[in-house]
Amino acid sequence: MSLRYYLAASVLVLVSAGSIANAQNEGQGAPEIIKHKTNPHDGGAPATGSTGVITPQITYRNGPLIPTPAIYYIWYGNWNQTNGSDTPGGQQILRDFATSVGGSPYFSINKTYSAGGYTISGNVIFGGETADAYSQGSRLRDSSVLTIVNNAITQGKLPRDPYGVYFVLTSSDVAETSGFCSKYCGWHTSATPSSGHVRYSFVGNAYRCLNSCAAQTIGPNGNAGIDGMVSVIAHELEEATTDADPSSGWVDSSGAENADKCAWTFGQHQTLLPSGAYYNMTLGSRNFLIQRNLMQIAIGDTCNLDPTHQ
Repeated sequence: MSLRYYLAASVLVLVSAGSIANAQNEGQGAPEIIKHKTNPHDGGAPATGSTGVITPQITYRNGPLIPTPAIYYIWYGNWNQTNGSDTPGGQQILRDFATSVGGSPYFSINKTYSAGGYTISGNVIFGGETADAYSQGSRLRDSSVLTIVNNAITQGKLPRDPYGVYFVLTSSDVAETSGFCSKYCGWHTSATPSSGHVRYSFVGNAYRCLNSCAAQTIGPNGNAGIDGMVSVIAHELEEATTDADPSSGWVDSSGAENADKCAWTFGQHQTLLPSGAYYNMTLGSRNFLIQRNLMQIAIGDTCNLDPTHQ
């Protein structure tokens, strides 16, 4: 679920992929926000999705791409709770994803977006992590997310990396007041605060709203909220890679990025575990259920799990 910044008449406007309706402001001087939908499916096995051509076709708008993105995690809130989700074990699941997704057949789909002198390698680096214990409170505005990222860099907790994607990962007791759980599960964008130009993302723990922000209420790694976050992080990472400064990279005529066009579909190759959880890929030593990504093909884009499987 991606948020896009546009500068027009000196007003910063924040836009998400999807239909434009009922824009709301967080407050005076805040960006205009147009919300994107959460999981549209209700129960049952995770949706497989179409195997046909996905229209309208995605096109390149000559903006920057990230050849090899570096993931940086900012653990916001309290990740030492007793709820079985906001835990060190949950954090390790997300670290394991960050260190194993690079070079995978799944992430290699993004190589099809090499354009404009940018060659997407299909690799990903885990650049590091830091913690922030509620510096902006437990009710965040969109602008607060940028403040969290900027503070982490200016305070020397994380480096400023031109190829970095900074993920603010909130524990389940933290609200994002523009509509986490009710309107979206995550977003990415870019901005230029005092630390310099950054690409960053908000992703909240889906444990707060499993029916809205996870595809299943039992996770393949035994932590449904964190397992749900993995798919959202993958979604935002591939969009940041192919549309680093929205929407100047790869988008379609409606403003949707690659992951938007395959959101909440998990392909034909799902495996049911004895626990009742489904997974569709193995990265490193873990099974994950991760949404498909759009493979850019001149004769017609398709949603894939890897270059040869849908």
